[in-house]
Amino acid sequence: MFRRLLASLALGLSLLAALPAQATPQAADPAHVVTTWYRLVLELVRHTPTYSPPVASRAFAYLGVTAWEVTASADPAHRRSLAGQLTDFPAPPPRQPGPHDEAVVLNAALTAATRHFFGNTGPTGQRAMAAMAGKLDTTTAAGLDPETIARSRAYGAAVAAHVIAWAATDGGEVVENMGFPLSYTLTPGPAHWVPTSAIVQQQMPLLPDWARNRPFAMPAANACPLPPPPAYSEAPGSAFRAEAEEVYTTAKSLTDEQKLIARFWSDDPMLSPTPPGHWISILIEIADRDALPVERRTDALARLGVALADAFIGCWQAKFEHDLVRPVTYINRVIDKAWAPMLITPPFPEYPSGHSTQSGAAAEVLSTIFGEDFAFDDATHEDDGLPIRHFPSFRAAAAEAAISRLYGGIHFRAAIDRGLEQGLCIGQHAARLETLQ
Repeated sequence: MFRRLLASLALGLSLLAALPAQATPQAADPAHVVTTWYRLVLELVRHTPTYSPPVASRAFAYLGVTAWEVTASADPAHRRSLAGQLTDFPAPPPRQPGPHDEAVVLNAALTAATRHFFGNTGPTGQRAMAAMAGKLDTTTAAGLDPETIARSRAYGAAVAAHVIAWAATDGGEVVENMGFPLSYTLTPGPAHWVPTSAIVQQQMPLLPDWARNRPFAMPAANACPLPPPPAYSEAPGSAFRAEAEEVYTTAKSLTDEQKLIARFWSDDPMLSPTPPGHWISILIEIADRDALPVERRTDALARLGVALADAFIGCWQAKFEHDLVRPVTYINRVIDKAWAPMLITPPFPEYPSGHSTQSGAAAEVLSTIFGEDFAFDDATHEDDGLPIRHFPSFRAAAAEAAISRLYGGIHFRAAIDRGLEQGLCIGQHAARLETLQ
């Protein structure tokens, strides 16, 4: 089960071992420190049951904010803190007088933040974090004087503690029973969500109160509201039934390419880095491919993380406001009792599509940072046996991620289209954050 986690750790350590033994104070690359921790974190998410997509998105956001705040503090004349821009986020502590090493500062901050925000992982994950921290401690400190090391580590730890204290007040710090409430009253009527799984825990919806969490950049959970979905109807020719019939007929005639797309973007918890982790993976690959300097890397990771976290808050607000029935429930009731979708239906209401909302938000932020026609390859699932996919732009990737849920039999068309629109709106709040000046 932990083969990929161990392989990720081995890769990170091998890269660290390849650095010069007698490093100068500037030899340790801060950008490499960031990438090394993020690659491990993506594997921790994959192998930790408590990291559902909303929970994972929150952790990614706080990790990104931590990395950016450390980086911004190194050059305040050209890099602006997110303090005062993110909701209730106070200014981090200042640096103490004397030289700091940026790789050491970042490693200390990301070590502490990873241990906190990804600390629910099991014994293998704990050992991986400890081994990574130990190796990076040694590598980043090579050739530096003890005072600089101590000062740098203290500052990195202080910034992480500052972000952790802020996170503790957002409403999402404690998630019990993997996010499934012990009691929940279903809304009566055929239009509304009912459980789609036989698993006892999933007779309740996942994280019904997630929208109460404090948002990051958007002003409120309902800052990007959606129109209602088509009115529920079982009548032939009605708009609602037409959407159900589209799901049904599409699922019965999927091409091999459509099946591949559905699997590529499925990103199920415990089988992948989750949907938000997929977009983080895309960004990490681009950052390494283009050798982005640490300030551009951490800026992008912070704004993308914020957009993804806000997307799940906004999406969950709409999901439980509209509380719409899932396609499999409707189709089994009205069209075909024996029909089953290609993918497993997640345990929460239908409208809008979470994949669509978070992908729309990610595409908005990344298009703002890199440009509208920025081409890239997505190798997120290469180790899982799925081929690398090429995209001409982030919006093209988001559109494919969204339509994949129709192919998988998970969502109606309105949930997909409106979800992308909601994501664009949410992403604009993160895209407007002032970072590099």
